[in-house]
Amino acid sequence: MGGRRKMKVFISADIEGTADLASFAEAGNENPQLYTRGMIQMSREVGAVCRGALSAGAEFVAVKDSHGYGLNIMHEYLPEPVTLIRGEVRNPYSMVGGIDESYDAVLFVGYHDGAGQGGNPMAHTISSRRIREITINGVSASELMLFSYACTYLGIPTAFVSGDEAICEKAKMLNPLIAACPVKRGIGAAVAGLHPEKAEKMLEDSARKALEGNPDRYTYKLPPEFHVTVSYHKHYDAEGSSYYPGACRLDPHTIGFQSTDYYEVLRFFHFVL
Repeated sequence: MGGRRKMKVFISADIEGTADLASFAEAGNENPQLYTRGMIQMSREVGAVCRGALSAGAEFVAVKDSHGYGLNIMHEYLPEPVTLIRGEVRNPYSMVGGIDESYDAVLFVGYHDGAGQGGNPMAHTISSRRIREITINGVSASELMLFSYACTYLGIPTAFVSGDEAICEKAKMLNPLIAACPVKRGIGAAVAGLHPEKAEKMLEDSARKALEGNPDRYTYKLPPEFHVTVSYHKHYDAEGSSYYPGACRLDPHTIGFQSTDYYEVLRFFHFVL
């Protein structure tokens, strides 16, 4: 018999890649009015992706609120069947905290360009205040790379990414087949964003199409080993983090770490970022 494929889907949601948002004032407590608008739009875009996943046949959808303290998404904007993980999981899986090997696919929503890059006025990796740049095997690493790798480590394919144009382009470097839905483009300290309603329609449609068929096509292989650098804005942050077991000081602002086990890399990040 035919019918839609049943699957279990995990969604990791951030805010800085949300359509129209151009400033950290819209992503934190600095300006409550702007932040509330950002939270609402984040919630609406995540809701659109959830609807796409459910229409593609997902029988279980979990959303991890992955921005800041994890208290941004308003559950009432999501479809009723969706489970929302709010708050901080405080383990090395961080922005995909709560995921496990039982999921068939992961979707990243509202993601953004990484620290040291220029595709978004809010480009950063984990902490805009502390981190100047992170690299893995010589490549500048975004939050997408860090946690798509984490999902790949668990055998879960990354099927979909939304956010700024730059991070959508970088998703294709992980696997050219990954579905990408850009909702804005960075222009210096500004963004050119889609109208929210247009963005939501695109997100729902793109997520649905991404999950049609076998998600295994989005699988890619991890590198055999990981050479990691973390560069801090403040030299004394590098000093403190250099005492993590296995880390080494490369210059006043930068530490290095290497492993053949990506979970050990995640553990390193958990303590030094």
